[in-house]
Amino acid sequence: MAQRQENADCSEGRSLGSSALQADNLRYIYLVRIKTSITLPSDLITQLDRIDKNRSALLERAARAYLARLESDERDRRDVEIINRNAERLNREAMDTLEYQQLP
Repeated sequence: MAQRQENADCSEGRSLGSSALQADNLRYIYLVRIKTSITLPSDLITQLDRIDKNRSALLERAARAYLARLESDERDRRDVEIINRNAERLNREAMDTLEYQQLP
């Protein structure tokens, strides 16, 4: 049915916008799942089941949160590296500004 509607839209001269295609791609990513098997300690399974009976959803959320945290930590590390590389110059500029702002 969706295929026929999509074809009908195109045949009537209406093209699907890029935002519609992006939404379809995101929907596909979130709908498609790959079944996998992992081995976890029984005490961890017990804790997971207390939080959410849907282990797959819980582990997916946990994995996404962990990966987001890793990305954030990496961004922070790069930012600190940039600041440290420029620390001497930034400190001189800050001292110059403070000296200029001193009250009489």
